[in-house]
Amino acid sequence: MGWSGERRRHVVTFFRVLLVLLAVVQTTAFQGVKLKKKEHRNAYATMMYMGTPRDYEFYVATRVLIRSLVNLQVDADLIVIASLDVPLRWVRALEEEDGAKVVRVENLNNPYKGQENFDKRFKLTLNKLYAWSLVDYDRVVMLDADNLFLQKTDELFQCGQFCAVFINPCIFHTGLFVLQPSREVFKDMVHQLETGKENPDGADQGFIGAYFPDLLDQPMFHPPLNGSNLDGQYRLPLGYQMDASYYYLRLRWRVPCGPNSVITFPGALWLKPWYWWSWPVLPLGIQWHENRRQTLGYAAEMPVIIVQSIIFLGILAMTHLARPSISKLCYRNSDKTTSLIQTGLKFMAIWSILAAYIVPFAIIPRTIHPLVGWTLYFLGSTALSSIAINSFLLPAIQVFVPLVGIFGSLLVMAYPWYPNGVVRALAVFGFAFCYAPIAWGSVGKVMARLQVSLEREQFLPKLAESSPPSGFNKLY
Repeated sequence: MGWSGERRRHVVTFFRVLLVLLAVVQTTAFQGVKLKKKEHRNAYATMMYMGTPRDYEFYVATRVLIRSLVNLQVDADLIVIASLDVPLRWVRALEEEDGAKVVRVENLNNPYKGQENFDKRFKLTLNKLYAWSLVDYDRVVMLDADNLFLQKTDELFQCGQFCAVFINPCIFHTGLFVLQPSREVFKDMVHQLETGKENPDGADQGFIGAYFPDLLDQPMFHPPLNGSNLDGQYRLPLGYQMDASYYYLRLRWRVPCGPNSVITFPGALWLKPWYWWSWPVLPLGIQWHENRRQTLGYAAEMPVIIVQSIIFLGILAMTHLARPSISKLCYRNSDKTTSLIQTGLKFMAIWSILAAYIVPFAIIPRTIHPLVGWTLYFLGSTALSSIAINSFLLPAIQVFVPLVGIFGSLLVMAYPWYPNGVVRALAVFGFAFCYAPIAWGSVGKVMARLQVSLEREQFLPKLAESSPPSGFNKLY
């Protein structure tokens, strides 16, 4: 039965519309991203993509960044440049709960992934170039997720075509920079990606740095971020029109002596502020968590925290009730064939103690508040250490000496009245130097006690015996 002419026309129309939509998707990247609703002349933008073990952590960090800007009531739109594989529930949360405008984009191909020095975690950071395609805006402040805004910095939008902050005399940082969107610049950047423009690190930092090689020689733009012109540099008046094409942007982070406008946390990947263990190693991280507590909250992690707390408390109770009786010692076993078993038990005891200090780091939710995280860590380490203590009849005080040392080092690092970071580092080093002999002595005592327990055959009856003596390993 053939199709009617009307039905055939509907099918042809459907496929025409589909082809037009596909063409729009394919050309969006090169014609500039168009937003559904523009409310301001300028925008703060950040990006999200998937494919790393830390996707959720950066999603949380992005939401905290967005909400820090919302609370300041900045005179700008808030944009999240999200790759197409970002989960829809995350996109809806950013749009409906955080008030951001999400721009979906295809991942830009990284032609540098074959370089010897390439770090695969930077494979998709070139998506940051989409900031130049936000042509609905006069200026865009492009941000990494590890920024936190404490005061309004709308003066940044007075920048020229490009502004950046230098992290050393030769390299500027792409974690926070200001740009003027341009279809032509974006097309040229994509073209240079395709032709393999030289890039020292294979990421956005190296590419953008190579694209603006003479930035350091340009006039300096110094916005009044903290409300005063403290260093005598030229202060740009409101409404001033710049003639130069791009500028060296000098931001003021007066830490810890004065008010901060923007806190940026560039540094070791595993010491980002949203990780609970980063404080007090990273002192300013507590401000990030305070901002999250006041805006986003920790409801997503609390069910896991409650379950883990119950499990750790249960382990403590069970190991106490099941502790072997030491009122009667088992006689020696002279069978030399058990030496291998004794060696295995010794390694088992050592690794069980090490696991008690390592496992909590792996299972505690990474983005909870540091005070909750460290409390749960000490509870978990105590619970898991009790397994080794009660199973191998080890001295509890010596086993807990490293845990006490960790607690002491945290107190030293968290001391808030150090005049500078150098004094703080020296204080931590001094504490470690003084506590190291105590920790080493405790290791020696644990090993000696373990050897005595093995020699007395607390764990192994004679292999020739069909059953252990009465009273052996009797439970309370």
